[in-house]
Amino acid sequence: MYRRTGCSWCQAWDEAIGPACPKSDLGRLLPLRAVDLDRDPPPAVALARPVRITPTFVLIDDGREVGRIEGYPGEDFFWGLLEKLARGLPSHS
Repeated sequence: MYRRTGCSWCQAWDEAIGPACPKSDLGRLLPLRAVDLDRDPPPAVALARPVRITPTFVLIDDGREVGRIEGYPGEDFFWGLLEKLARGLPSHS
């Protein structure tokens, strides 16, 4: 999860999804690493394109981006989009 300090959509995700995510099957399959674009060094991964929107959820497999969710579409849509990302993993196709 790429985020920025003060991002209201990141905070909305933190409140609505954050506590449940690591407890869910998808959260265990796709463990979250938060990267603050204002504070953290960029991870050594090959992104398909730069991150310009926060939050952006990037699915990484073997050091390369295989999919992303740009922005937070709300709780009703997030889980479905995350499930779609999981299906994009080579080992889960």
